[in-house]
Amino acid sequence: MSSPAAVRLTPRSALVLGLASFAGLMMLCWPLLLQASPGQRIDPPFLFLALLPLVVMVVLAEISEGGLDPRVLAILGVLSAVNAVLRALSPGLAGVELTFFMLVLAGRVFGPGFGFVLGCTSLFASALLTAGVGPWLPFQMLVSAWVGMGAGLLPRRLTGRAEIVVLCVYGVVAAYAFGILMNLSGWPFVAGIAVPGEERSLSYVPGAPLMENLHRFGLYTLLTSTGGWDTVRAVTNAVAIAALGPAVLTTLRRASRRALVRPADG
Repeated sequence: MSSPAAVRLTPRSALVLGLASFAGLMMLCWPLLLQASPGQRIDPPFLFLALLPLVVMVVLAEISEGGLDPRVLAILGVLSAVNAVLRALSPGLAGVELTFFMLVLAGRVFGPGFGFVLGCTSLFASALLTAGVGPWLPFQMLVSAWVGMGAGLLPRRLTGRAEIVVLCVYGVVAAYAFGILMNLSGWPFVAGIAVPGEERSLSYVPGAPLMENLHRFGLYTLLTSTGGWDTVRAVTNAVAIAALGPAVLTTLRRASRRALVRPADG
């Protein structure tokens, strides 16, 4: 069942969102893109890290420029609070997190713009609730926003079991993607910046060929999270969506119909 988007994306806001997402991706991938000479001193681009919250704020301001309907704003507040509580009740213990399945379902029902905003507000609210504010928070907000937005971009004609299956698969893919991107944001800081020639190290090596650093990062993320935390998060998403998805989708769509009364919607 198709429903109108709760947060409409104008061509300009879609362009801003796309450019900001590209900029955010570049900030995540800088270790793989940076060109350096052997032995050259490399300092992490802290200026870029400081600019990321500004990028997120600009996108949110642009998306909401046309004004959010009070009923949509109320739903956003409720879902942000629910996600914050769910994350507080399951604070990533061994990868068990209940935040993302609700984000996927809400993005599916209310559209990509709403999913993007909900991803930002949910992670921000949960960070305040769980004392999880830190330099990683802007990255968490941005990547979670992509998860919600991606759910809203899934084919709208899917219904019934096919819809649940696709959402389960998306929940699994999103769980691994979230873990990989968050690992990439912290890899040079956690594993350290190594000296070229340290072939056994999992650290980032400035000036090394792209495939070599990709290999190092692949081993790093596999050993630190992909083989454990991310897999548990993926299973949690799939099980939660399969078990609770039909009922939650029905409830959200009922709320969507009541909130999105717009004569212009065909």
